Amino acid sequence: MAGRAAPTPGALLCALLWAAAAAAAGGGPGDNPAPGAFGRVYRGAVNISAERVYAFAYRSEPGQVDAVRVYVNSSSENLRYPVLFVVRQQKGVLSWQVPLIFRGLYQRTYNYQEVSRTLCPSEPTPETRPSDQIIFVDVASMAPFNIAYELLVTRLENFQLETNKAFNFTASPSQPQYFLYKFPQDVDSVIINVVSDAAYPCSVVSVQDIVCPVYDLDHNVEFNGVYQSMTKQAAITVQRKDFPGEQFFVVFVIKPEDYACGGSVPSSIHGNVNRTWNLQRTKNLQVTIVPSIKKSDYVQAMFFSFLSFLSFYLGSVVVAFVHYIRVQRKASAGRLSPEHGSGMMSSSHPISASTPEGSSYGAIDESSSSGGHQLSSPEHRPPAGSDTDSSVEEESDFDTMPEIESDKNIIRTKVFLYLSDLSRKDRRIVSKKYKIYFWNIITIAVFYALPVIQLVITYQTVVNVTGNQDICYYNFLCAHPLGVLSAFNNILSNVGHMMLGFLFLLIVLRRDILHRRAMEMKDIYTLDYGIPKHFGLFYAMGIALMMEGVLSACYHVCPNYSNFQFDTSFMYMIAGLCMLKLYQTRHPDINASAYSAYASFAVVISLAVLGVVFGKNDMWFWVIFSMIHVLASLALSTQIYYMGRFKIDGPDSDLGIFRRAVMVLYTDCIQQCSRPMYMDRMVLLIVGNVVNWSFAIFGLVYRPRDFASYILGIFICNLLLYLAFYIIMKLRSSEKLLPIPMFCIVATAVVWAAALYFFFQTLSSWEETPAESREKNRPCILLGFFDDHDVWHFLSAAALFFSFLVLLTLDDDLDTVRRDKIPVF
Repeated sequence: MAGRAAPTPGALLCALLWAAAAAAAGGGPGDNPAPGAFGRVYRGAVNISAERVYAFAYRSEPGQVDAVRVYVNSSSENLRYPVLFVVRQQKGVLSWQVPLIFRGLYQRTYNYQEVSRTLCPSEPTPETRPSDQIIFVDVASMAPFNIAYELLVTRLENFQLETNKAFNFTASPSQPQYFLYKFPQDVDSVIINVVSDAAYPCSVVSVQDIVCPVYDLDHNVEFNGVYQSMTKQAAITVQRKDFPGEQFFVVFVIKPEDYACGGSVPSSIHGNVNRTWNLQRTKNLQVTIVPSIKKSDYVQAMFFSFLSFLSFYLGSVVVAFVHYIRVQRKASAGRLSPEHGSGMMSSSHPISASTPEGSSYGAIDESSSSGGHQLSSPEHRPPAGSDTDSSVEEESDFDTMPEIESDKNIIRTKVFLYLSDLSRKDRRIVSKKYKIYFWNIITIAVFYALPVIQLVITYQTVVNVTGNQDICYYNFLCAHPLGVLSAFNNILSNVGHMMLGFLFLLIVLRRDILHRRAMEMKDIYTLDYGIPKHFGLFYAMGIALMMEGVLSACYHVCPNYSNFQFDTSFMYMIAGLCMLKLYQTRHPDINASAYSAYASFAVVISLAVLGVVFGKNDMWFWVIFSMIHVLASLALSTQIYYMGRFKIDGPDSDLGIFRRAVMVLYTDCIQQCSRPMYMDRMVLLIVGNVVNWSFAIFGLVYRPRDFASYILGIFICNLLLYLAFYIIMKLRSSEKLLPIPMFCIVATAVVWAAALYFFFQTLSSWEETPAESREKNRPCILLGFFDDHDVWHFLSAAALFFSFLVLLTLDDDLDTVRRDKIPVF
């Protein structure tokens, strides 16, 4: 053994131990330690009057970390008189009993007769010569009768893990394992990858500083360091700066029950009965420690993120310059009408130039509307300078007059409607109405974002202080920390929403300025031609896009079940605002008010929260939600079909709407079988109701677990359906698509298709336990820094930007068409 090969001091130490044992031959068995040999099994028995003490001596080489593992076994299941094992080292004491007891859910207990523990290793000494170490193992029991035991002490040969080298081992609840890792000189951060072929038994992976004792049991593994629960996969990123000694322990603990990892307690276990059913809860594990990214990779990723979206700014400038040149050439060639405002007919071309002849980036301008009282004849139009009057009458001053209501009924129920029929209200009133969308969404954003930021900061602080990485559902195989943030890459990837949202606001602002300038110049094309320009909804869309980036970044600070709505709330608002804008384009006088629109969004967000909380297993929720969905679809279809002129009236208004609906169905479908008065609207509404009823039936039958995405899918499908209908009707009305909107439509389709591909690459799920969620984790795919979900952030930001540009530029071809020639659909 080591004693024979050692120099004189070691041999003398062993000789003294043997002499002490021989001298104690006539005394009690516990009076003096018996010298022990590593790798040898010792069997014996202990009772209240007899205990055993073993001494294990070994030689520690300079700079070497020696680890010793102690295995004990006792066939006794007597919990009243367990066998007690105490291990004494130079700087610590470790003790346990056999049977070793673990407590599970509902105070269930599990007993183990076999226990194996790794002793806290001795620290490497700065001495240049070997040092002698000794370990004492005491075996005792208070039982009045003999209890047999087995003891085996071994020295670990593979205690230190190596970089990029896989290591396989086995662990169980009573036989945890831990190993040492030292940072190489050129590595500042590493990722600990742990895999297993079997999901269960549930296990815990912990990273702890080089401190004794090491917390390696189920009831204390969470006391120190950073830890994760695990089924088949776990990953922990460790930075050198967090460990002053530049080394740490990797601890592996197997839990006695699986409920923490999503498993269930076996049905054979009932009550507080002691069971030994899980003696075979062993798990084969493989650990590999690989270097993580360097600081230069962080810099590269940040440059890539910002430069990618700055290229959109550059592209906008290039398009603006090209259109400025084209407008100047047309003006010099005499193609524009100088008597009508020096070329203001081009004011809605994409990305305007810096002169009145330029145009903004293909938009339907809106802040200073030209829709007020715009009939086809000039005598019905107010003076062009009247928009500067500050005493603007409220809309209710007109709408409450009986003759105005009668006029609305006559005009809006015509079979063939033109834009001039639905742009009769005073431009100043309509403009103020749409500006409310912008100011309201800013107020909502501020009040929504402040508590969100405070909450996620608290979450991140809790994660950093407790070390519990089960709180947040990251993709741990691609979670790059920076400062106090655990997954900086998921936050950085949202910069696109903010940058492109701001760019969209600049484009809309430019068009707004040009439109105001044209109004001041009393340009005939601005007053009586093209789609009336209202910018409030566009401004609100830009703010919503920026806030989606802010709140998505906040959500990804610590994604979990408690803050899922942060990531989707403004997506609902974006989809709703886009549908409102698309409808407002040809119905400027009858669009929904900002208050009712945002109230509707609040109801949707509330339903999303209720769906996540109650929608998993409660059938009653899906029945109620499906009924609300179908009834809301019917009510909205009725309002759209009758252009808002379908009223709940009559002396018994509670039943008036139903009586009227039955009367219409009887008259049109049964008595006369007549063709619908508004065929195009009817086709759209039939298809829309089929789609929405299909969603309702699907939800009722399958009850999807991700209710938030289910609601978002309903919004997006309705938006795409309405957009497709709008484009088809536009082409059917002999209108054309200019190159810029055509490019935006193609870009939107391509980028959305790519974005959705990455969106459905699920990398985590807070609907499952943290351990089950980690089974979906995948490595980075872009620059070694971004994962699939980060690519979704990049592409979805670009897709939303192009989608907004489609709405902005879609009707630029109508800028020279009189409003009494533009059909409404």
